[in-house]
Amino acid sequence: MVTDDARPGRRSFNFSAGPSALPTDILARVQRELLDWRGTGMGILEMSHRDAGGPVQEAMARAEASLRRLLAITDDYAVLFVHGGAHGQFAALPLNLAAPDQPLGYVDTGFWSRRARDEGARFAPTAIVASAENGGARLPAASGWTVPRGAAYVHLCANETIQGLEYLSDPDPTGDVPLVADFTSTLLSRPIDVARYGALYASSGKNLGPAGFAVVVVKRSLIARGARPQTPSILDWSKLAEPAPIASLYSTPATFAIYVSSLVLEDLEARGGLVAAERRSSERAARVYARIDASSGFYTNAVHPPHRSRMNVPFRIRGGDSALEARFVREAEALGLHQLFGHPRFGGLRASLYHGVPDAAVDALDAFLVDFGRRTG
Repeated sequence: MVTDDARPGRRSFNFSAGPSALPTDILARVQRELLDWRGTGMGILEMSHRDAGGPVQEAMARAEASLRRLLAITDDYAVLFVHGGAHGQFAALPLNLAAPDQPLGYVDTGFWSRRARDEGARFAPTAIVASAENGGARLPAASGWTVPRGAAYVHLCANETIQGLEYLSDPDPTGDVPLVADFTSTLLSRPIDVARYGALYASSGKNLGPAGFAVVVVKRSLIARGARPQTPSILDWSKLAEPAPIASLYSTPATFAIYVSSLVLEDLEARGGLVAAERRSSERAARVYARIDASSGFYTNAVHPPHRSRMNVPFRIRGGDSALEARFVREAEALGLHQLFGHPRFGGLRASLYHGVPDAAVDALDAFLVDFGRRTG
């Protein structure tokens, strides 16, 4: 039996799909600074975003600078910290980029692609340019996309957290039609060729830091087109991009979450940037998939191996034995391995391997997979 790890005072291993685990050393720093940020006698939770050059604006500027360095974002792109998470940007995209009768193209690879399309359809006609193949097990090749004439953009979800499908490289540009992408659950796990995208966005709560905001990286030339007149100001990228004194101050931003994210981003830089992050995420995911594949069908994952998500590993036991899967979750939690259940709508099991999940957690999961399979297989 795996050694019991759920001891008082010891942090659990958190495999949540989001909000996700955060590095313990960063949480400890936040704890130290919570009551007194750099000798001010106040915590950053209490500080105004209107203090020109003050702690909040400094943290926002540091977060943007780190993100630009990590992703090699050039000056012709704006970086915005916005409210509403990815769901807000599902609506912001058509409102900022499309005329009311201009078609929107969507690559349908799973649940979150469809969520984005459903929201886009409230504002413009939509078309599926391609769909996941082999029963949802393969990503469609960009060469086979059918883009509607005059489309405002083509949208894709870079990583489907439920289906476990991930673009591990950036698709080729779609001619003159901007490519936009939801990078919520894979941002900062690998280098991205930002120049291939008109816009990309990511809700926080995964690799970026705590939940509470979203980041938008968008070509300034697209912002310059102007949003539709009826666009709510909180979704209008041109208002959010106003640079005086810094961007993202149109409304009160999620100051504390952005501050914590600035620490996460600096930590990623210190650990070797996204080249090192990709190597780590690739090795850890490969280890879990190898254990699944070597189980002689006890654990199953149907996704085509080149398209398997490194961030979210969904799997079933004996093809979908719900009683045994519930037992797996209970026994894992008793050992301090938490949040291994699948999405409530779809069932199954899922291990999310975001930046904040320590390597020791992957070691413990690997050992538990072996032990549980031996005892119940």
